[in-house]
Amino acid sequence: MADNNQKTVIVVDDSPSLATLFERAIIDMDILLQIFNKTSEASEYLEDNKPDLIFMNIKMPGKDGLATLKELRNKPLHSDTPVVMISSKDYAQDRSIAKELGAIEFITKPMPIQVIKDALKTHLNF
Repeated sequence: MADNNQKTVIVVDDSPSLATLFERAIIDMDILLQIFNKTSEASEYLEDNKPDLIFMNIKMPGKDGLATLKELRNKPLHSDTPVVMISSKDYAQDRSIAKELGAIEFITKPMPIQVIKDALKTHLNF
């Protein structure tokens, strides 16, 4: 059971190595980490859950991260949920769409563990 101060972070990415990076990044933080390797699984979880922060990869099997973010923004529960977009490609168009959809940050892969830690500390006020 999560305590009241524990933050919930979800990662939507199909890369096992990125999942491992996130697991290592949160070791010394009071964070409940949920990892989804499909946007459909994340969307199902997000129907009834509002995490403190979402990291969403753009290029995903099935529905991509930007389309998923757009759907989230149309749900009252997630109109303001903080989302950090992740991408292996640094396309200006993706950055622009992410910003329009209210993404609070855009991180390009590969990312060092310190970038993840910094994003967590910044956006979760640690």
